[in-house]
Amino acid sequence: MYLTGRQAEIVELAKANGRVLVEELALRFSVTPQTIRKDLNDLCDARVLSRIHGGATLPSGTVNMKYEARRQIAAQEKQAIGVAAAKLISNNASLFINIGTTTEAVGEALAGHQELMVITNNINVANKLRLLPAIEVVIAGGVVRASDGGIVGEAAVDFIRQFKVDYAVIGASAIDADGALLDYDFREVKVAQAIIANARHVILVADSTKFERTAPVRIGHLSQVHTFITDHCPLESIRRICVENDVELIEAPSSADA
Repeated sequence: MYLTGRQAEIVELAKANGRVLVEELALRFSVTPQTIRKDLNDLCDARVLSRIHGGATLPSGTVNMKYEARRQIAAQEKQAIGVAAAKLISNNASLFINIGTTTEAVGEALAGHQELMVITNNINVANKLRLLPAIEVVIAGGVVRASDGGIVGEAAVDFIRQFKVDYAVIGASAIDADGALLDYDFREVKVAQAIIANARHVILVADSTKFERTAPVRIGHLSQVHTFITDHCPLESIRRICVENDVELIEAPSSADA
């Protein structure tokens, strides 16, 4: 789903206030309630928001929003995070790239690198990097998730365990204030855990909206990664965890925020 300017602002208002109401939005944007209802219906159909009587709220923490909607949210921030992560990865290195729209931004930022081996369970990453002659792409086997091109399941876990790589780039659907890294699909989480266990340097990439969300399945803990890259870290508890566990925190604001 492509978010219009008004729809994107509606989503940000829902994040700030917990919910949005039709009549208030109609006044704010000087449009009819019918126009706002259509915006909310579109956002709810894409699982960006959930309908309530008279408005909408953020969705529950049990189902992830659709892939295209995730790609649109914080797109500039993800691009900046991707560039910052790519700077940490040296030429002539091996790396895992996991499922996620932010990890895909890292893949795009690797275009200028030389002699990389990229092992991934993300079809979108593989499809873009396969066109670059200086990057060898190895793709995991397993069940392909139709929603986003992620490869999950025990076959993917077994495949990942065959490697020991220099870097791993992982994402998370949500980050709790206590440092827990969370996701929605337990099959994806098992792959992420195998990736963490088989990399010498783990890079977590997640934009700041992930601090506002929740998800039911635990990937692991922030203390298990070596570098955490985000556009902005608003939680002192997260900063403290990074300091106490020697996790390098890199904040990479987008050009719009700089």
